[in-house]
Amino acid sequence: MKAVEFGSLFQFIRNGMNVKQDKSGDGLPITRIETISDATVDESRVGFAGLAEVDCRDWLLKPGDILFSHINSVEHIGKCAVYRGEPEKLVHGMNLLCLRSDADQLFPEFAKYLIRGKEFRKRLANFINKAVNQASVSIGNLKTIPVTVPALHDQRRIAAILDKADALLSTRGTCLTQLDTLTQSIFLDMFGDPAANSKGFPIVRMGVVCDVRDGTHDSPKYVSEGGYPLVTSKNVTGGDVDLTDVNYISEADYLQINKRSKVDRGDIILPMIGTIGSPVLVDHEPSYAIKNVALIKFTTTSPSAVFVHHLLSGSYFDFIVGQKNRGGTQKFVSLGDLRAFPIPLPSNDEQQVFAHRVEAVNKIRTTSRKAESNLNALFASLEDRAFRGEL
Repeated sequence: MKAVEFGSLFQFIRNGMNVKQDKSGDGLPITRIETISDATVDESRVGFAGLAEVDCRDWLLKPGDILFSHINSVEHIGKCAVYRGEPEKLVHGMNLLCLRSDADQLFPEFAKYLIRGKEFRKRLANFINKAVNQASVSIGNLKTIPVTVPALHDQRRIAAILDKADALLSTRGTCLTQLDTLTQSIFLDMFGDPAANSKGFPIVRMGVVCDVRDGTHDSPKYVSEGGYPLVTSKNVTGGDVDLTDVNYISEADYLQINKRSKVDRGDIILPMIGTIGSPVLVDHEPSYAIKNVALIKFTTTSPSAVFVHHLLSGSYFDFIVGQKNRGGTQKFVSLGDLRAFPIPLPSNDEQQVFAHRVEAVNKIRTTSRKAESNLNALFASLEDRAFRGEL
């Protein structure tokens, strides 16, 4: 293992060709920031400028070149991908750096993991310059980051091990993505498109069969220590409640809000302002209050909460709400809209069959997520050992 400055491992680190891009498809493809947004070179996310090879020969990427994001939002600074020759000709454009390895010192696939590693990212963070809309890191500062690299044959061996672990993670991620769409596919297979209602289910209004209410209309004071989370529309995303950036209120305010709008296990909550149509079926005993969030409660005579949740999660919700065009820049749905929301209602037996199938899918999803978590821990351990010279 030898300690060197990062820049000494490359033939060059440079920015790309400064040319105005469009999406015309004319000429050779050119890299953009979005080209490596998923940490691979995505040839469907490139730009064009009508360039022929003679116009940009000095800017064509070579297999093994590393594309590095140095102008982006803070969390994406340092994202990188290795160009492996697809597409066959790709022009290096502005706002991504090209890092061309010195073949006698650095194996590109190892360099990719070095850049993604915890220690490198920690050092890189010291050089990130933050602006209002984006952040950046200079080539000069990037070159000075101290790194430790093993011999070339060890780099290839380590990269091969990490590639296998990374491939397992990718496969597990693909599995989870497919599971996320499976329940909606089951819904459509059993009940058809609810907008067309080709199976002729009777239509009921949600407010007739469910208790639909909203959270507090007041603006309670926030507390800096202790207290209870006040969940608003911004905290309900991707079908889940995210308490990362939540504000807290006193116990007295929490109890006051819950006199009318207490959230219980089995309820559905749904944002009413901003990113609407991201319902959460509450599967635990929550301890938060809500504002700008609708609350849907179920009784013994209500439809299945699982059925209603998936009805609200699909395109049908957007179709119904989209018919109420109120103008303005911010999307919202009113309590009246939700109470009047039309539900094509299959039989109780059909709803229960659907709920059982969803439960089976959720069990598989839970197992897959646990496996993904274990794989992430394994990968982190392998990566840590690799850069300590223990792999």
